[in-house]
Amino acid sequence: MSTHNIFYSTIASILLLSACSTDHFIQTEGNMPSKKDILSIKQGMTKDEVIKIMGSPSIISSLNHRTWIYMNSTMKKVAFFKPEELDRNIVAIEFNPDGEVIKLSQLTKENGKDVAIYQGYTPVMGTEQTFMEKYFGGVGYMPIQPTKESNGL
Repeated sequence: MSTHNIFYSTIASILLLSACSTDHFIQTEGNMPSKKDILSIKQGMTKDEVIKIMGSPSIISSLNHRTWIYMNSTMKKVAFFKPEELDRNIVAIEFNPDGEVIKLSQLTKENGKDVAIYQGYTPVMGTEQTFMEKYFGGVGYMPIQPTKESNGL
């Protein structure tokens, strides 16, 4: 092997290894007011007063619209690997039906719980096909009979 081949293969190896960099990106997402703003929220304040101090919430509860959530998270991303959550902060403000603050809760990443997502599926009743319908229903000589549920359509 010549000296030129060794030199060029060494340069190529160095370039390939440098392409596999360990650079990472820290990304913060969300709307988290300052500690001073959070501490200034008191029971009995109205929604308008809370917005003036804390700004718009990240999420408003879809069930009763009486819980406002302010949250942010800090993620570390390295190349193509799964992002890692470094920090999470949540402030939940609950209002009574008159729109006044009744409770303020603060949560962090340590308070969180992992939720397992169900990987299966939920069958929809009435959509099961028999073997004959599945394999011969669209051929043309065995039409699928109208059912009571479809009103003949």
